[in-house]
Amino acid sequence: MDTVLFIVFAVIAVVCAFNVVLQKHPIASALSLIGVMGSLAVLYLLLGAEFIAMTQIIVYSGAVMVLFVLVIMLLNAGAEKPSGKSWFAQIAGLPLLLGFVGLMGFLIRGSVVPWTGAVRFGSWAGGTAQNIGRLLFTQYLLPFEVVSILILIAILGAVVLGQRELD
Repeated sequence: MDTVLFIVFAVIAVVCAFNVVLQKHPIASALSLIGVMGSLAVLYLLLGAEFIAMTQIIVYSGAVMVLFVLVIMLLNAGAEKPSGKSWFAQIAGLPLLLGFVGLMGFLIRGSVVPWTGAVRFGSWAGGTAQNIGRLLFTQYLLPFEVVSILILIAILGAVVLGQRELD
């Protein structure tokens, strides 16, 4: 049953991810991104990472998506206007995409250690708050701080752009 649920929510995540890119209206893209974040939380839950799943729901599906929707509404972004596609994109787009996917598959397959056993859902015990906190503030302290500074810069940029629109 766990495998079936995993496959169902993985498919939902991929479909919502494609929908994020294909939507013409930014609010619809943001709602599709909420679908991706929610299905990823279920995948984490199935794999036994309860803390990461709840963090995914609270932080990403909640706070970050509220921020995205607020910025979209603040900037008054409407639906995307269709543009004339270039002849190069129309002719070479699909072959280049297939070549890129094939190359990535070849590189990933060559670098991954051979799989020796099946995944046992819920058997990983590293998803507790204590383990995550220890790793976050020891081994991953620099990337954590860099990401927090980047998020602060993005928020300041959104405020500046919104202020410019109001003036």
